[in-house]
Amino acid sequence: MNAPIIDPLQGDFPEVIEEYLEHGLMKCIAFNRRGTLLAAGCSDGSCVIWDFETRGIAKELKDRDCSAAITSVCWSKYGHRILVSAADKSLTLWDVVSGQKVTRIVLQQTPLQARLHPGSSMPSVCLACPLSSAPVIVDFSTGDTTALPVTVPDMGNGVAPPSRNKFPDGAPYTLTAACFNKNGDLVYLGNSKGEILIIDHKNVKVLAMVPISSGAVVKNIVFSRNGQHLLTNSSDRIIRIYENILPLKDGLGALHDLNKTIKEEDTLENLKAVGSKCLVLFREFQDSITKTHWKAPCFSGDGEWVISASASKGEHKIYIWDRAGHLVKILEGPKEQLIDLAWHPVHPIIVSVSLTGLVYIWAKDYTENWSAFAPDFKELEENEEYVEREDEFDLVPETEKVKESDINEDDEVDIVTVEKDPFSDSDMSQDELCFLPATPCPDDPQQQDKCVGSSSKLIDSNHSGSPLSEENGQNGQNGQAAHNASSPLEEDMAGGNQLKRKRKLSEKGLELQAEKVRKPMKLLKSTGRLSKTKNKSVVDQDSGNGLYADDGSDDY
Repeated sequence: MNAPIIDPLQGDFPEVIEEYLEHGLMKCIAFNRRGTLLAAGCSDGSCVIWDFETRGIAKELKDRDCSAAITSVCWSKYGHRILVSAADKSLTLWDVVSGQKVTRIVLQQTPLQARLHPGSSMPSVCLACPLSSAPVIVDFSTGDTTALPVTVPDMGNGVAPPSRNKFPDGAPYTLTAACFNKNGDLVYLGNSKGEILIIDHKNVKVLAMVPISSGAVVKNIVFSRNGQHLLTNSSDRIIRIYENILPLKDGLGALHDLNKTIKEEDTLENLKAVGSKCLVLFREFQDSITKTHWKAPCFSGDGEWVISASASKGEHKIYIWDRAGHLVKILEGPKEQLIDLAWHPVHPIIVSVSLTGLVYIWAKDYTENWSAFAPDFKELEENEEYVEREDEFDLVPETEKVKESDINEDDEVDIVTVEKDPFSDSDMSQDELCFLPATPCPDDPQQQDKCVGSSSKLIDSNHSGSPLSEENGQNGQNGQAAHNASSPLEEDMAGGNQLKRKRKLSEKGLELQAEKVRKPMKLLKSTGRLSKTKNKSVVDQDSGNGLYADDGSDDY
């Protein structure tokens, strides 16, 4: 990297893999607004909701009509709805509390990404980016879909701009990525011509255009949590950060005012002039040495850090930059390709998804500070011999009066009001869904293997391979989920369906076992039904019971 690596102790960002989650073959993830719940889309068409505080599964959403892999998941503003897009061209809206399907719409193309309207608590409108067509606005209440323009419709001379790729039937085809702004009144769209279009999605009209210097294809576009910065990832292997100049609440109105002050005609030059007053290039991030392609870039919860994953196969590397442009950390995980990435909205935690379907949780490596427990506590790097003073333990009467506290003990303590976390949005609602009742593991032994290992601690966070890579090498090549992790329960069941582990008897247990053997042998000797056998098993002909002589003697 051409940017210097600063001291990693200066930043509060993740450093090591703290733990991993396992449930089927997970493909994509998304946090709710407070980071208390984590939704993960699986390859079998189900959506699993994890309680991120307990690392347990709170709910599983499964549609019988959908068995294809999930391509994206998105939470509503207050967490009551989840939008799931799948490879079978479907969009499914779920009610989180009841676990019921609200509605399902099938598009003409496979949606690679779908985002709910961020300005509504119970949204019925979403933005979908299909695989090989223009982004569409989907209205779940009516079922209507509206395609958004992917290029500037008119350059002032009545000639439409040429498209880079075309289908055999002549329909334009451009790779596009799109997202809502913070308020949801505008759509920011990046196309294959290296342009950022700002669109009024209600009137389906391009209001501004910001050209990218290299003209490369825009693969990802995403806003920061506070809406003040926009991130783009282009095919020229450069991540660009733009500063959003438009107001957060009424960006559409401000954009209309800019169009009136410049000119009313929607020419290309006027759209560029308006775009220059909407977005300003702030920073560029790239690896000038290895020329790495980037995947799943995003901001941290407070917007102070920018992260992205390496798109190279067989690598699980996460790059972290500060907003000044310095590379501060490279996180190296197991030798598995990374397919999705998310930063916790509140805490310095990163969650990544590998190709094998495991979800890794990266956290900061905290060191214990014992001096924080007492102000006069002194930490020693090595043992020192302590010599007490002669009068150290003498009883000395108090010579100084205890200072009176300024705290009024009669004041009532408020234990109900929840303090606002520093990274949260200002429009906090009491109706926001933050937690769900976690589903306990079933008592049925045949179902217990589904819960074992779902939130297991990693023994060695610096291990170069996956915790399950050695057992599941062949399954990982086929894109299957790895379920062969060794656990205490599976080791007990290796010999069959036995659930009890063989334990070594204590001395008292050995004595009781020997006493049980002596009694029937004495009885057989008194009745004459015991035959002498040396170093062989003694069999009672009537009962068929086998007894063993351990000492090799003839006396029983």
